[in-house]
Amino acid sequence: MRGLVFDGELKLARDLPDPALTEGEALIRVTKAGICNTDLELVAGMYGYQGILGHEFVGVVEEGPTEFVGQRIVGEISIICGQCDVCLRGIPSQCRNRDTLGIRRHPGVFADYARLPARNLHRVPDRIADEAAVFVEPLAAALNVTELVHVSPRDRVVVIGAGKLGLLICQALKLTGAEVVAVVRRERSAVLLEKWGVPAVTAEMLPDQRAQVVVEVTGTAEGLSEALRMVEPRGTVVLKSTYNGLPQVDMTQVAVREIRLVGSRCGPFDAALRLLAAGVVDVESMIDARYGLDEGVAAMAHAAQPGALKVLLEMG
Repeated sequence: MRGLVFDGELKLARDLPDPALTEGEALIRVTKAGICNTDLELVAGMYGYQGILGHEFVGVVEEGPTEFVGQRIVGEISIICGQCDVCLRGIPSQCRNRDTLGIRRHPGVFADYARLPARNLHRVPDRIADEAAVFVEPLAAALNVTELVHVSPRDRVVVIGAGKLGLLICQALKLTGAEVVAVVRRERSAVLLEKWGVPAVTAEMLPDQRAQVVVEVTGTAEGLSEALRMVEPRGTVVLKSTYNGLPQVDMTQVAVREIRLVGSRCGPFDAALRLLAAGVVDVESMIDARYGLDEGVAAMAHAAQPGALKVLLEMG
């Protein structure tokens, strides 16, 4: 089979073996996949990952448990043990023994076929198109902000970094009734935010210590410093970024102003599917380009361009 592989060099391999299933797994024919910033960071050296990239996808189950065979599905990215203390406490995203699809010790979905445990799979309703279904994983990650932090309709929330994930977070937060503003650098993002009723501003336009919640999605030390500047005393900063490096920031103000720092990772797939089925989140407007898998290297280069939004891979 074909697969977009990183082994120190990004390349399309055409002679990969089909995935070999273990008990409880499903063989998935991938139809579409999305490139996200994590994929780009892996190619830049984050985590030292080597193998097939990709974790945002939609596909059809060809082998596995009978209730899934022939079904169109999306899949959660954490491959868990289900037996450690964290799993047993109901926090599977933090499994002590987890592998992660296309990120850590488990081949990804930028390929003709992939494998996942059946418990990771979610059926996609007919009313959700494949192109929208690709966004289930990042939309679920956006929704995790409101799962971890109570956002009141009375709150002022700032999202710093209106890229692919930041735009989804803005839409998810707006559903709470809170006052949401986004710090943007690109005109494309500003136009989309205006369409959705979210003010797009520069960091300089926002006052110090006035936001109850700040969500940092830039992946830069500068973004984190701005978040700490904007959040009010005893406010909350949510970190949605992964950092390829160690950001240097003034942590003294976290203690002095009693700021709450919350890391946020994966989120609820069932809720993301409901929102997409209801049509209350706009994802189609975020698609920049579509490439065939044979053009995967070019697709990654496109996705790495400043200001690029979602780039899709089509496996057909």
